[in-house]
Amino acid sequence: MIHDEITEFASVLPPMSALMGLDFGEKTIGVAVSDRMGGIATPLETVRRKKFTLDSGRLLEIIAGRDINGIILGLPRNMDGSEGPRCQSTRAFARNLSRVTELPISFWDERLSTVAAERALLEADTSRKRRSEVIDHVAASYILQGALDRLRHLKNG
Repeated sequence: MIHDEITEFASVLPPMSALMGLDFGEKTIGVAVSDRMGGIATPLETVRRKKFTLDSGRLLEIIAGRDINGIILGLPRNMDGSEGPRCQSTRAFARNLSRVTELPISFWDERLSTVAAERALLEADTSRKRRSEVIDHVAASYILQGALDRLRHLKNG
């Protein structure tokens, strides 16, 4: 089920839930996962997009192998907050994903997540080649960490 509001998403998550964060792009899907405490997002891998059945198959393997309880998809809003074609693609992907998994799915505003990931990799003196290999799943971890922080605030709030 897709939850547009993070508060709705939080209400259906079981306690001690590991989450998956996704940075959905035209050619790749960055994947990050959290611990069961919901404290730390860790970059995991970048899935090279082929077709939905293969892409979702890989995501479902990760979900099963890591006992994931929910999915956060980065929503690439425009800087003014409006939604453009990339948001429509992301929402379509979420709808397709909701047909192959029962897990709750929600969105997190991903504006500037790739910028933040790029900056962190530059500060770590990562080579250009390595940055291009890891940028998507590092961006996914920024998306997921933002959602985890918000969920923790809602729980403790």
